[in-house]
Amino acid sequence: MRIDKYLWCVRYYKTRSMATEAAKKGHISVNGQAAKPSRDVFPTDNITLRKDQINYKLTVLDIPLNRLGAKLVDLYRKDETPAEAFEHLALMKLSKEHYRANGTGRPTKKERREIDDFISDDDSFIGNEE
Repeated sequence: MRIDKYLWCVRYYKTRSMATEAAKKGHISVNGQAAKPSRDVFPTDNITLRKDQINYKLTVLDIPLNRLGAKLVDLYRKDETPAEAFEHLALMKLSKEHYRANGTGRPTKKERREIDDFISDDDSFIGNEE
């Protein structure tokens, strides 16, 4: 079976064309060699693919006939991706939240609402004293 079809069947890519593009860009390797989309995979092949800034490592256990349900995927591949890769992704997501330093540039929508609430609270407080 072709590598692009295999990765689509075991649900690493949503469409075959996405798997084909990833192979053309060099994001997929089989047994340590860059793989073209038409490269055949066989049981015991080791596949490495880069997707969403994670390097997945798989071992092909068997070749499916067509696309599988999510519960059946583990019968056809063994995922050997280290847990540190997923932890690294979680840290990257957290770091993106604090990328913009406060006081630089325009306020975000949330910050603008907080400013408006703060100003309206001050106005109502001042109005009560008079």
